[in-house]
Formats: sequence, structure tokens, C-alpha cells
Amino acid sequence: MTSPSDSTDDAYHDGSRRWQDRFDTRRLADRLAQRLARTALNDDDRAFIARQPLCFLATADAAGQPDVSYKGGEPGFVRVLDATMLALPSYDGNGQFRSLGNIDVNARVALLFIDFERPQRLRVHGRASAAAGDPLIGEWPGAQAVIRVAVELVFPNCPRYIHPTARQGISAYVPAADGSAPVPAWKRFEAFRDVLPCGDPATRDPD
Repeated sequence: MTSPSDSTDDAYHDGSRRWQDRFDTRRLADRLAQRLARTALNDDDRAFIARQPLCFLATADAAGQPDVSYKGGEPGFVRVLDATMLALPSYDGNGQFRSLGNIDVNARVALLFIDFERPQRLRVHGRASAAAGDPLIGEWPGAQAVIRVAVELVFPNCPRYIHPTARQGISAYVPAADGSAPVPAWKRFEAFRDVLPCGDPATRDPD
């Protein structure tokens, strides 16, 4: 997609166009690209992202095999550094590093932000990098790395199919201000205890 002031000639690929023509939505799709798609975050986007405690991060490997990951934290854990740059933490997970590994070989990513309480959603596409030594890592105690996303495309989506859901709180596993977090039960399962990384809190005897 392009910015609102640009032509929509390159906004969609042939696959999209075939489906648009099948259901007679080409004109609508072009108008949406003209009016809503943008290449930078505006003030409303920034405020919306600052309220969100979760997003979904889509990545792909070098061959284009896709993957998607849920990311959660305190509201505003995804930081808008400026109109064209986002940053978010990568916390301890299951050690597979699918998202970070994909970013290393294919920078193209997409983020989907959803507010389930006041149905609203926002898509952000861009190019990402990840670093364990990012100078911002101290902003997120307990983070293993920081993902930065150079924004290329921003567009809102119709929220009609979002199921309204009341948030009851933040996950207890989000790291505290000192970086500590409870040990997930699965890390103490017999099947995994002998392959945990050196120094993992789960290797210590429970209190």
C-alpha cells in the first residue's frame, strides 16, 4: 500500500486484485489505500499503541515460511520512538527464538494491535532488527533483546469481528521492575529440566 497522496497502482499485488475483481471491491480497496494507509504513525496511532498490553508479531524465514507470535507486557510495552520507529522487548520464552531468528534472515515483519475492550485494531508493517545489546534494553527489565521496527506502512482495520473481552489484569509472568518473574511450571517438567540454559531460574530449587 502507499501513502494517501500516492497512486494506488502499486498498492496491491495480482492476487489481491483477482479477489477484488471477483467481489467488485477494487474501487473500495483503492479508496481505503488512498484515505487510510500511511507511511508514518500519527498522533492517534501513537496514543493507541501506548495503551496496548499486547500485539501479534508476524515474521517469516528466508524461504518465506511465516510464523506469528503473541507479545505481551505492561500497557505501552511497545514504544513509539518516533513517527517511523517502534521498539519492543523480547522476554524469556521457550528458547526457540523463532521470531528473532526469522528477523535475522528476513527483516520484513507485521504487527497487529488489537484492543479487545473497545474493539479497535491497527496494522503496522516494516523492517525489523533485533539486538541483545540494544541501548534501550534497560527500559524493559528482564528483556533478553530489543526488537526495533522501521515503519513502512500503517493502516487501521474495521473492528467489526473483534469479540469484546474485558481485561482482568496483566500476566503475572511479565517481569517486575527488578527483572524478576515467576518460573513457568513447564520448565520444571522432567522432559525439559536437563536442557535448560545455564543460570535459568528454573534450575534452582523452588522456594
